[in-house]
Amino acid sequence: MMSLIAVAAAFFALLFGMPAFAPLVARAFPDVVPPIYGFASFPAMLLSHAEIVAVAALAAVASALASGVFVTREAGRQFRPILGAVATIGQTFPPVAVLAIAVPALGYGEGPTFVALALSGFLPIVANVIAGIETVPQAVREAALGMGLSPLQVLVQVELPLAAPVMLAGIRTAVAIMIGTATIGSTVGAVTLGTPIIDGLVGDKLPYVIEGASVVALFAILVDLVLDRVERGLGARTPRRAGAESKRDEFV
Repeated sequence: MMSLIAVAAAFFALLFGMPAFAPLVARAFPDVVPPIYGFASFPAMLLSHAEIVAVAALAAVASALASGVFVTREAGRQFRPILGAVATIGQTFPPVAVLAIAVPALGYGEGPTFVALALSGFLPIVANVIAGIETVPQAVREAALGMGLSPLQVLVQVELPLAAPVMLAGIRTAVAIMIGTATIGSTVGAVTLGTPIIDGLVGDKLPYVIEGASVVALFAILVDLVLDRVERGLGARTPRRAGAESKRDEFV
């Protein structure tokens, strides 16, 4: 809990109090004027950054959940190797390459960034969806069917709740990746916390790079710590999780 509070305090101090560090930065980098990135406010860049990540994460979760449920049903088991191959191939594409391919079709801005983030987050989520569902004991499914539940009710009321902690672990990993990856969206016109990083690199202004990178890093750590507490609350750290991780590694 203390680590969460400390990270949150540092994050909001930088986010809203960056101008207060101007004298310190100016002393360390006297040739950079202004010492603090000021072409856009850090809170505004954070909101845009978080919006892109949230939308991409929702798309990745929805597609991964639908795909993972399908290949764990009897009718879709034969498609599991295909899903694994497609997800792995998609994961090997660098986000920069995805942006380069998406820009001609979608134009500059948030569109290409959304595509790159959704693809980067799909694999860790779908792997954990499949692992979580497959580690639900068969005896539990049979007991639920014996109580008169339909297959759909078994999925919604039994399998998904029991698999939720493992699934959340995949979402947590994916979101952390997306927060970092979203910074490169600024290279194609998206407004993110990567904007000062890109501008700093282009203009040879190291303080801007440090300022943007610091806020992004603290943002990713903060979100990860929050999701970790949610994961703990769902009982993710149980003996059943070890088996889920083994199945997830087999999929990947």
